[in-house]
Amino acid sequence: MTSGFALNVRFTCRDADAAQQFDALVARTLEGIRTEPGTLVYVSHTPVDEPLVRVFYELYANEDAFQAHENQPHTKLMLREREQYLTSTEVEFLNETAGKRPGAAEAP
Repeated sequence: MTSGFALNVRFTCRDADAAQQFDALVARTLEGIRTEPGTLVYVSHTPVDEPLVRVFYELYANEDAFQAHENQPHTKLMLREREQYLTSTEVEFLNETAGKRPGAAEAP
């Protein structure tokens, strides 16, 4: 299996208003992310029973694609703006071991 570069990020918002504003920031940022060729998956989730938490799963073709994503103006803007809405951010980098993902050929 081709190894990508992945991470989970857990954001905790200050309050319900901050969560709405954070979600709006994410929506604006996604407009730019959709054109990044090396960004394979970029999804925001709200855990059940945790309305102030957002968990992002991000999958990139490789570490270079992740760095290209980080250097985009829309990403830099989000990184600057997001802190005003949050009480904490936890980043977890992941090593791919098995699974099905976009762009991966299925074994016969």
